[in-house]
Amino acid sequence: MSDPRIIHVELDEATILWRNADIEQERRIAIFDLIEENYFDPQKTYPDGYAGPYKLYLSVQEGRLVISISRENGDPLETLILALGRFRRPVRDYFAICDSYYQAIRKATAAEIETIDMARRGVHDQGAELLTDRLEGKIDIDFKTARRLFTLICVLHIKN
Repeated sequence: MSDPRIIHVELDEATILWRNADIEQERRIAIFDLIEENYFDPQKTYPDGYAGPYKLYLSVQEGRLVISISRENGDPLETLILALGRFRRPVRDYFAICDSYYQAIRKATAAEIETIDMARRGVHDQGAELLTDRLEGKIDIDFKTARRLFTLICVLHIKN
């Protein structure tokens, strides 16, 4: 029986060198929302026909995103490695706009906050589309899943 969804996500804590309370909240929300609702269907056929649910372990190693996929019981299935070069600009843009957003919610007008939030969503959507493209033929995901995974990729990029 097929169950193409993620039931657990773990980030490599050694990869995350620094984060503030706002970013930590983004991480918690992304993981919570991801577990609550997602579509994640690896396109590789496993010898025993396993088709979910999945556990993910995300890390960055030598400038590459490493997605380790495991069975529900934790037994490894496969590891995907994606070059992150194309993600540099969307990640940088996302953090710049998030920083503006966090500052704005403390002192800006509602209209200013809404404008920045619209820009933030646009950058987030572009990152999700890029991730969907990069996973094409490897993992089939829906747009909401891609957005949440992009948030987690951003968290893994924080340096200080």
